[in-house]
Amino acid sequence: MTDRQSPFASSLFPFVASNLAPHRNPVTCILAGLDRPLAVCTQAERIEGDIVVIRPGIEHWVEINGRAKVLYFDGLEFPLTTVLAARVPREVAALAIDALASSSGAQEELRARFSRGQERCPAAVARTINAIAQDPMTRMNQGELAERLRLGRTQAMRAFKAAAGMTFRAFKRWTALCAATRQIAEGQLVRTAAMDAGFADTAHLTRTFRTAFGTTPTLATADRR
Repeated sequence: MTDRQSPFASSLFPFVASNLAPHRNPVTCILAGLDRPLAVCTQAERIEGDIVVIRPGIEHWVEINGRAKVLYFDGLEFPLTTVLAARVPREVAALAIDALASSSGAQEELRARFSRGQERCPAAVARTINAIAQDPMTRMNQGELAERLRLGRTQAMRAFKAAAGMTFRAFKRWTALCAATRQIAEGQLVRTAAMDAGFADTAHLTRTFRTAFGTTPTLATADRR
């Protein structure tokens, strides 16, 4: 059985930076330069554009020199064949602009267009994902995951990764990171957001931020306009 409506979130974050240091985004994302085109780079490749879609798990850095917005799609398989990144396809460019302008409807439609209707999640996994999202501080362990999915522990871990596109542990960490980022963007102190999302302290949150975003919590949410 699968849930008709995806349980996965889409997270939109604004920031200001001259560049993003080398990092690996945990999930598929689209990144837009608000003041000028940006460049997604590795030692062997450089992709320039106003709006770029980036494959998860590939170390890269980004040259921005101004304001930018990034929209992350949990649970979405990278929709293109490029190794690192590509300009957003022309046929969805207008939709991407609306999605980056905070339109939840456009975000959902863009996710559907990118997934080509293939995004499905078993109901038990969907309920588990919703439980984690509703309580970022949850201490759900592998044993509880297995009970929720009614599978052996190893089978449960494999089933979760197959549906979410990342391990159970990585997904919990990513969900907590997004929850903390949203709080900071709304004006919450970094240390408070870190505690509320289940991080050990501000330093723990900052390290996790740098690994996923290539910047700091403060810069990641600097532009609130």
